Amino acid sequence: MINLIQKLPKYWLFQTLGWGLFLAVNVFFAISYRVVDQVFVIRLLATISMGIFFTHLMRMGIKRLKLLQQHINRQLLSFLLLSVGFALTVGLVETLFVEIFDLGFKQERDFSFFQDYISNAFTWTIILFIWNCIYFIYHFIDESTRNQLDKLKLEALVKSLELKTIKSHINPHFIFNALNSIRALIDENPMHARQAVTALSNILRSSMVSESQETISLEKELSIVKDYLALELIRFEDRLTIQYDVPSDLMEFQLPPMMLQTLVENAIKHGIGKSLKPGLILIKVFQAEKNVKLQVLNTGCLQMDANHEGFGIQSTANRLNLIFGDQASFDIKQKDEMYVQATVNLPLN
Repeated sequence: MINLIQKLPKYWLFQTLGWGLFLAVNVFFAISYRVVDQVFVIRLLATISMGIFFTHLMRMGIKRLKLLQQHINRQLLSFLLLSVGFALTVGLVETLFVEIFDLGFKQERDFSFFQDYISNAFTWTIILFIWNCIYFIYHFIDESTRNQLDKLKLEALVKSLELKTIKSHINPHFIFNALNSIRALIDENPMHARQAVTALSNILRSSMVSESQETISLEKELSIVKDYLALELIRFEDRLTIQYDVPSDLMEFQLPPMMLQTLVENAIKHGIGKSLKPGLILIKVFQAEKNVKLQVLNTGCLQMDANHEGFGIQSTANRLNLIFGDQASFDIKQKDEMYVQATVNLPLN
């Protein structure tokens, strides 16, 4: 029985439930007022049969005329006209049926044929108008729900494509800077250049693995960062000092791939790389309430072009917004006269 109901189309399920409820209400009041007799039963069954038949015809008309695809104001007017038009037809059929088979109730004996017809047509107008309202509301809600789902699917697809686009830019951007560093070492120090190629190979291997992942552990991200900084140490030598302040209990924290590495690369490019003086990079990770903060402090001076035009900064802000929305934030500022501080705030869960 349950399987049969599940296989029943929604339209016929609602038809069955609706006219079943109509039957139950009429029987209830008939029993309450003790007017159940043979005429009542025949009239009630005939009414339900005509109701199912003519509402189905009306639905076929709605679909053929494609009323549900028209403007909502025209839909409402069309449903009202359909209700009246079909009510006049059904009222006539019912009146003829009662007249031919002499099935009039006692209170109808003194009515003329025209009076019976007007009464039946009015009753059917109300019934069919209610049926059309339910039909219209159901399809309006169904259409709105499907539009909302389509909108959510489209937004998810757009976000996915944007994230893939950002990812596709991160690695070429990083590779370009790394190859420039290696090129500078080839003539000056071939041995260091070979070491740099090895470090770059490790970075590329790690980034290729993380490329297919939405998040990676902080431990793996730090491994990429350390390989990158090992390459930069070859280039800057004594001009670069690196410090880490990362608690071991946060090593399994999940974050977007290349997020911390992008901050470090930006610190090298716009901070250390623009000064001939020795510089410092401090990488700090800590928990603040229900958030985890990634901080990169570097020697340098914050410039507007680095803040607004650098791809690393833009990609960081865009990725955070796409993945976490309002739950994450990014900030870069001049902490004091000597240091620039970049902070990424990520939700803990």
